[in-house]
Amino acid sequence: MTLVRRPDWAGRNYLLLTAAAIVTNLGTHGALIAAAFAVIQSGGDGGDVGLVAMARTLPLVLFLLIGGAIADRVPRHRVMVAANALNCVSQAVFAVLVLTGEARLWHMMLLTALCGTGQAFFSPAAEGMLMSSVSGEQVSRAFALFRMSMHGAGIGGAALGGALITAFGPGWVLAIDAAAFAVAGGLRAFLDVRHMPERAPGGGLLADLREGWDEFVGRPWLWSIVAQFSVVVALVGAAESVYGPLVARDALGGARPWGLALAAYGVGTLGGALLMVRWRPRRLLLVGTLCVFPIALPSAALAVPLDVLGLSAAMFVSGVALEVFGVSWMTAMHQEIPEEKLSRVAAYDWFGSTAMLPLSTALAGPAEAAFGRGTALWGSSVIIVVATALVLLVPDVRNLTRRPAKTVAAGPAGTGVRSEAEAAAPRP
Repeated sequence: MTLVRRPDWAGRNYLLLTAAAIVTNLGTHGALIAAAFAVIQSGGDGGDVGLVAMARTLPLVLFLLIGGAIADRVPRHRVMVAANALNCVSQAVFAVLVLTGEARLWHMMLLTALCGTGQAFFSPAAEGMLMSSVSGEQVSRAFALFRMSMHGAGIGGAALGGALITAFGPGWVLAIDAAAFAVAGGLRAFLDVRHMPERAPGGGLLADLREGWDEFVGRPWLWSIVAQFSVVVALVGAAESVYGPLVARDALGGARPWGLALAAYGVGTLGGALLMVRWRPRRLLLVGTLCVFPIALPSAALAVPLDVLGLSAAMFVSGVALEVFGVSWMTAMHQEIPEEKLSRVAAYDWFGSTAMLPLSTALAGPAEAAFGRGTALWGSSVIIVVATALVLLVPDVRNLTRRPAKTVAAGPAGTGVRSEAEAAAPRP
């Protein structure tokens, strides 16, 4: 019998991180739908759904930079496990309150805020840990397979979550999410950090944040795309967190069709990851940014609104496109950013990308009342297209090229962008 040999780049940490991400996404994708329908079930309207979504994203924005600085000072796996524990407890309490019929709007806002706080500390640590777990020529393939596994779990989580909400209500889906966080935290506790380089004593939290900021602003490709995604994420977040469930309720038949549409998005991300396992585009960010344009399609589909089949098709295409961007972005970050600064730079990335999300979700309800749901969604699509077109004007975005694996990342002042001749030149 022939045994399948594990690839050299798929070490213990990579496998543990992948397994934990699968478990977490199985629970979280259903829980995001459950939270919206828990608000609706309690008698809330679109504004209330937006407030609960804002309560999750506001602490995410507020604590991201601190989380990134801490993750570059202490072992990253400890930060990840502590964040998972907080998420587990908050989701468990949320589930109990919904199941007993005692959940009030302020309860749901507080508990989702705690979940967002955990995410703020978890995300920079997790991104730094993942990027530190792989090396060599196959980093793009490793990131693609990781994201494929993660999104594959999301497909089942979203579809199963929608079905369970319809059959049993949102409380049990929230309980499953709490259990998933407990299992994922246990897996991440076994990560091996002995190979990580010792962190040099720093000048304090503020000094670490300033060093990360210098790294961030010294790279035009980095801050320009983060600025673009501050707009894209805000608009997509409002559409998916607020308008999507409302359109599903009013025009599609409830939670299950919306869960299927989200599952179609997950299938798209899976397809995009499969594509990126084989495809290694040379101009990483040019290809990635061109793939942001289709992300405007789901908002347009909700604005019409299309039926479940049409909406699912738009979500699928959006998922494929976003995954091509995601793998290209992670590869560029891994290539250009020094390992000891990964979590801080990732924190600025996350902070900038999500900074406008609390405002957009809070204003989604008032925008619907003022302009109409269709107008708000069409406006979102147009703004996404314009923001993406503008970022293509940045030369570094068009010209950053894939480097050989042995190339060392440039310092904070360098852009890391090379000319065609430099890229083609043989290296000693």
